Amino acid sequence: MATTAVTKKSLPLPGVETSTPKPDGSPSSFRKPKLGTSKSRKREIPEGIWTKCPRCSVMLYDKELDENLKVCHHCSYHFPISARERINSLVETCSLQEMDADMVSVDILGFTGVASYTAKLEEHQKNTGLNDAVITGIGKIYQHRVALGVMDFGFLGGSMGSVVGEKLTRLVEMATDRGLPLIIISSSGGARMYEGMCSLMQMAKTCGALAYHARNKLPYISVLTNPTTAGVMASFATVGDLIIAEPGAMIGFAGPRVIKDTTQSELPPGFQTAEFLLDHGLIDTIVLRKEMKDRLSYYLQYLTERQRQISAG
Repeated sequence: MATTAVTKKSLPLPGVETSTPKPDGSPSSFRKPKLGTSKSRKREIPEGIWTKCPRCSVMLYDKELDENLKVCHHCSYHFPISARERINSLVETCSLQEMDADMVSVDILGFTGVASYTAKLEEHQKNTGLNDAVITGIGKIYQHRVALGVMDFGFLGGSMGSVVGEKLTRLVEMATDRGLPLIIISSSGGARMYEGMCSLMQMAKTCGALAYHARNKLPYISVLTNPTTAGVMASFATVGDLIIAEPGAMIGFAGPRVIKDTTQSELPPGFQTAEFLLDHGLIDTIVLRKEMKDRLSYYLQYLTERQRQISAG
């Protein structure tokens, strides 16, 4: 009986290279693509869409962050905002009559260095759209007409030079002449050293104008934001009838490292934060940015009640 030979074909195992003979008997090489050789695309997050919160590390959608006045809705971290953004969040639409908008600084000392003072001014004017580090004017917070000054840390660290001091002084004098309450929102690294002694003179000038304002029994509310330090902190920022701060704001004269090296002692936890200063009586209250407009209106109502009674006679 004839037997039939059956040839059993083996299936190739996964991951094993096999060779198929060519007609001439030589094996042909079958190349299997190697795993991991293809370059994977790295997903990059486009700028201007997401922002990482520096406190809680949560990624925040920029549109939602703007709608929340640049406050993290997870941990209530207050991001820095520009003077224009802060004004828009406080005053009624198109109610601000800006003062001295064309006033610009000059290089009094002929300052020289890596970059001249004039070049720095031009750079920050281009980047911020401002002529200097403060915006002043008369506006309305709900029904209250107020003299309002708002500093912008984005312009040379919100430093106070001759223009900042002059604009704030003129604002205070106008508020005194018109019998208006005054609000100044500070965000500054201190006096502007590019102008030397001229910048330090602004401390006395602004406080002198505020003294006349107080003599006329007119209220002054000072709002401290992150950061408020050095010459600004040592002058008009801390002489308000009511001193308010945003949560977590750094407030002080010298930096913590300088104080630690000078005193040769360990500083307490939370030193120079708004919460620490509230506990020790330097400021009166801490107000969330989203609540600032309503709270300012409430305080203005209370502080101007006596003035309205006198006017009603």
